[in-house]
Amino acid sequence: MIKNYLKLLRVPQWIKNLFVFVPLLFSKHFFDKDFLILSLAGFIIFCLTSSLVYIINDIIDIEADRAHPVKKERPLPSGKITKKQASVIALILFLIIIFTGINYNPYFLALIGSYLILNLFYSLKWKHIVLVDIFCIAAGFMIRVIAGAYIINVEVSSWLLLTTMFISLFLAIMKRKSELSNSQNIENSANRKVLTDYSLDFTNHISTIAASAVIICYALYTVSQRTVATFGNENLIYTTPFVVFGIFRYMFLVYMNKQGENTTEIIITDIPMIFNIIFYILTTTLIVYKIF
Repeated sequence: MIKNYLKLLRVPQWIKNLFVFVPLLFSKHFFDKDFLILSLAGFIIFCLTSSLVYIINDIIDIEADRAHPVKKERPLPSGKITKKQASVIALILFLIIIFTGINYNPYFLALIGSYLILNLFYSLKWKHIVLVDIFCIAAGFMIRVIAGAYIINVEVSSWLLLTTMFISLFLAIMKRKSELSNSQNIENSANRKVLTDYSLDFTNHISTIAASAVIICYALYTVSQRTVATFGNENLIYTTPFVVFGIFRYMFLVYMNKQGENTTEIIITDIPMIFNIIFYILTTTLIVYKIF
C-alpha cells in the first residue's frame, strides 16, 4: 500500500519543484543557512501541492485513464486505491499546505493558491484547449520561480523569468510532439483530446521557436547590466553552452530516440543530460559565488 500511495503522490515528479531554488542560487544566498531553510520549506510545500494536483487530476480522469494502455496501471484507475481513499489523502495534503504556508510570506501562500486554481482549471477544461494547455504548464513553472523569490524576499530578473517561461513551453511542446509520435492507436488519441488539434509539423515549428527563445533569453540574462552589476563580472555567459547543449540533447532524445512523454524520466536517466546539469550547476555556483 505504501508503494501505491507513493505512486499516487507522483514522488519522482517532485524534481520539477527544484525551480523553487532558482532565485536562491542567483541571489547569492545559496550558502546562507536561513535562506536555504526557507527555500527548502518552499520546495517541500510545492511538492505537497503538486501531489495534491496530481491526485485531483487522477480523480477527474479516472475513467479516461482506465482506457489508456499505460495510465490504467496507476493506483486509482487500477483500483489499488479507491476514490474515497484518494480524496482523504488530498484533504490531508490541503490542510498541511494551508497550515504550513501561513507561516511564510503571504505572497508565497497566494502563489500556492494560484498554482492550485490554475491546475484545477487545467484538469477540468484547459488541458483540452490547444495552446492554452502548454501555456498553463509554463505558468506553473513561472509560479514556482516567483514563489521561490517571495519566500526568501528577493527580486528575480525578468530575463530569468522569461527563460523559465520559454524552457517550460519548450518541454510542454516536446511532450505533445512525443505523444503525437507515439499515438498509434485510438485509445491514446482519445485519451488526450487536445492532440487532435496539434500536428507534427506545427509542434516542430513552435518547438524551434521556444528553443531559440530559451537560448536568447538566457544569453541576454547573463550579459544584462543588472546581472553583471550583481555578480561583479560577465563570466556567467560561459554557462550558456550548457543551456544550448541541454536543449539540443533534449531535442535529440525526442526526435531521434522517440522519448519525451516523461520529462522527469529523461532528466534522471539520460547520462549526458545528468552530467550537463551537474556541470552547469557547478560552473554557475563557482561564477556566482566567486569560488576560484
